Amino acid sequence: MSSVVAAVDLGATSGRVILGRFDGPSFALSTVHRFANTPVETSDGLHWNILELYRNVVHGLGLAVREEPGLASIGIDSWGCDYALMHGGRMVGTPYHYRDRRCEAGARTVHGTVTPQQLYPRNGLQYLPFNTLYQLAAEDDLLASADAMLLIPDLLAYWLGGYQICEATNASTTGLVDVRTREWDTDLAGRLNLPSRILQPLTEPGTSLGGLRPAVAKELSAPGSLALTTVGSHDTASAVVAMPMDAGDAAYISCGTWGLVGVEVEQPVLSDEARGARFTNERGVDQRIRFLHNVMGLWLLSEAIRQWERDGDAIDLPALVAQAGDVGEPVPVFDVDDARFMAAGDMPKRVAEYCRDFGLPTPDSRPAMVRCILESLAEAFARSVDRAAELTRRRVDVIHIVGGGSQNRLLCQLTADRSGKPVLAGPVEATALGNVLIQARALGEIHGDLEALRPMVAAMNEPVRYLPQRAG
Repeated sequence: MSSVVAAVDLGATSGRVILGRFDGPSFALSTVHRFANTPVETSDGLHWNILELYRNVVHGLGLAVREEPGLASIGIDSWGCDYALMHGGRMVGTPYHYRDRRCEAGARTVHGTVTPQQLYPRNGLQYLPFNTLYQLAAEDDLLASADAMLLIPDLLAYWLGGYQICEATNASTTGLVDVRTREWDTDLAGRLNLPSRILQPLTEPGTSLGGLRPAVAKELSAPGSLALTTVGSHDTASAVVAMPMDAGDAAYISCGTWGLVGVEVEQPVLSDEARGARFTNERGVDQRIRFLHNVMGLWLLSEAIRQWERDGDAIDLPALVAQAGDVGEPVPVFDVDDARFMAAGDMPKRVAEYCRDFGLPTPDSRPAMVRCILESLAEAFARSVDRAAELTRRRVDVIHIVGGGSQNRLLCQLTADRSGKPVLAGPVEATALGNVLIQARALGEIHGDLEALRPMVAAMNEPVRYLPQRAG
């Protein structure tokens, strides 16, 4: 057999449509369309430009069909938590961005009814103010009239095919799924005055939903056999599928805008210690649990670059990172998870303010600021790996880094140095790889559980190895 599938992979700053070509046990990826994902600030807050995203997805899928007229399947993944409200099949309002400040008010509302200590045994989630239940608690009167909530990948699948479902890995980020039963917690929704009617049927990764809407198929010139297939639609769930690791002794870091640091387990870890350490239990593919901590990630660096560019300077990021590697004097290490770093804005100024607030020296140059950010990220990664090992009572011998952060050689080396463990970096496109692997398995092109799929990734994407060179 040989099949070609399309992965729609939406990140917080960019999206892409990628073809995955399978020929027996071998496969290859190629990007057919890449586009920016730029949020829009309006009078009522920060929103995703969802119609522009959809336009780009349709354009990319059209290019994919033109290149591969026999395209067999489409799978969609994105970031978690954000959603659209629907009424009568129409979107009402525009999806908010998870960095919008309304989330904080929603968290206060929820915790006035159900405390974080009561929530954790139910949903297993690290407290993050943008989890879906907090966003829903901050909704206005649109919620009263809504008859459905669709998370971002499910919204696009609805527009493409007309299916109103909620894929299970992404649903687990909402805070409204019972971590033990893996079903919607309608009792919790009722206590929070959230209408359970908006919760759509949970659907497992690897489910064939069916074909496209006739108008969409015509626009794409798509074959009648082209189907939508659910994947791990939370991007980290797909990325973990493509981790070339032995889950028994490895930790992972899916590093992009966020750094998702954790281990893969069979059952949730719901101890008070896990809650206090801010670890989350999210669904993975094949009923696995992604036990992880959300670290702020390369958002810090990208926002610093944006600020310097707003100041009128052209920034050569590779050159700047190389200069950061040559910084000889010690730089301060700050808490990358401090709430002041969540919103967009002048990140170098905020880092400097943090240093002053805590009596730390302030980086005195741009290379020193970059080194400060990367050292702080590496320290947060190393600390989270150690804590994951402690909380799961397992040994971690190696760390796998995938995603855009795997290309940052300085960050990878600093993570090895500060953790005292070897770091294996790559593949960069792990999310798209995991997406296409689950589609291919659903088509019968490949077979087996994750332990069977991951060696395929390792065989075709040899990771770059970083060994510890100094104590952290």
